[in-house]
Amino acid sequence: MEGGAASGSGMTMETFHECCGSSAFASEMMRRMPFTSLEHAVDTARIVWWNEVNVLGWLEAFAAHPRIGDVEALRKKFPSDKGWTAGEQSSALATANEQVLQELAEWNKLYEAKFGFIFLICATGKPIHEILAALKKRFTNLAIDELRIAAQEQQKITELRLAKLNIWRSKESGVATDLLSDMNIKDAAKVESALRPPITTHVLDVSLGKPGAGIDVKLERSIEGANNLWEFIGTSATDSDGRAGPLMEKSNRIQAGTYRLTFETGNYLSKTEKVAASGKGKSVFYPFVHVVFQVQPHQVFEHFHVPLLFSPYSYTTYRGS
Repeated sequence: MEGGAASGSGMTMETFHECCGSSAFASEMMRRMPFTSLEHAVDTARIVWWNEVNVLGWLEAFAAHPRIGDVEALRKKFPSDKGWTAGEQSSALATANEQVLQELAEWNKLYEAKFGFIFLICATGKPIHEILAALKKRFTNLAIDELRIAAQEQQKITELRLAKLNIWRSKESGVATDLLSDMNIKDAAKVESALRPPITTHVLDVSLGKPGAGIDVKLERSIEGANNLWEFIGTSATDSDGRAGPLMEKSNRIQAGTYRLTFETGNYLSKTEKVAASGKGKSVFYPFVHVVFQVQPHQVFEHFHVPLLFSPYSYTTYRGS
């Protein structure tokens, strides 16, 4: 697909509809053309999706996806899909067996019966067991919360598909660019593997002089305009090196705003030999640690590593690299 210099002129109504199955989304994106860059298109897509598309439009977009693991159904229903869905689910399919696929199918039916739409997740790079675990966990959500989460997953998928269009050209050189243009990576699988979550962390137990392993960590973002309300993003536990697993999707950009990392230090301390031996497992001084920080609009392409240095009666944090 060819596009005009830095204009995204290769975009059509059909193209936007393939990126997101909402007709209202595709129509509004066409109305706001042209776009000067991929970043401009992504920022506009976020505004359109969250402010111009109603719930019916969200449900229309959800319906344009197959059930996770059922790629053949999509190929029959949406032959112009460019193979995107098969690629997005390739990691899941590569790690699946018949038993897991059957369990996934059963949980998909339960989910649809409860919420009225298919289970939607940005599956790129995710193994099948991780997707199944997410499905089971999200099944316990309230319907209003799950609708919002599904809409967030759709937005992630839309942004990845916009990046794969490969029609974005710089004004200076006319060279096509994508999410990782500086790395000159064009293959979607390589793009995914080269990315990392924009926010990462690790914990060092300075009282023991070693990494803090097995500490549960949660990442949240402040909801704009709401007083002290936080949107859940992800959770993980630190490994033997004290590093938390992925707390958010891999990307080269992050949404500006206020973020909060919560470390379950009380549970960790109650399990350590030092506290257990002293009989103070029930009198932990810091039951948890909140680390709140801001990402400014000019920092959305930066990486934020926020470690925690911790002991039973003190802690400190900093922005690392």
